Amino acid sequence: MSTDRPRETDAEDPAENQPFEQRPRRLRTLLIVAAVLLGLDLLTKTIVVATMTPGKPIYLIGDWARLTLTRNPGAAFSMATGMTWLLTLVAAAVVIGVIRIGRTLRSLPWAIGLGMVLGGALGNLVDRLFRAPGPLQGHVVDFVAIGWWPVFNVADSSIVCGAILLVALTVFGFEPDGSRMNREHASSAEGEAA
Repeated sequence: MSTDRPRETDAEDPAENQPFEQRPRRLRTLLIVAAVLLGLDLLTKTIVVATMTPGKPIYLIGDWARLTLTRNPGAAFSMATGMTWLLTLVAAAVVIGVIRIGRTLRSLPWAIGLGMVLGGALGNLVDRLFRAPGPLQGHVVDFVAIGWWPVFNVADSSIVCGAILLVALTVFGFEPDGSRMNREHASSAEGEAA
């Protein structure tokens, strides 16, 4: 009987065995995710501004879930309300940083997470640049209210969900280059460093 046939346990996924430098770059994926979320954020804000009146909420589930139009000059929890220009510069820095990281990115989950952060940052940056009272001072349109949580928008939730994904990827050892940090490898590397 011939034993030339490889065993099933020896079969390998060719994508997983590619050297990291040969894996596809994921900037395109990152930009597509960001563009979709930016478009969704701009669309929902346009609809809300055109159809809702500030101070007149639409109740979805009692008082717990509602739509209410607010304009936020600050960050989450209404922090830094007098520093809108600084928040604008921070959002611009985040956009530049994510795009720079994205140029060498090879991990699909990292591309999705960073795309979510980028789309959200761009959504709120557009408000800061183009909404009243003026450039670098624009107030962000928020409209989703859940329980006691501050009113937020699609961009805010995109940033938070993207950040949670990136933290989870880091905790579980998934690297932006597509590799996975092995816990045994990490502990042996720490032992060698000591």
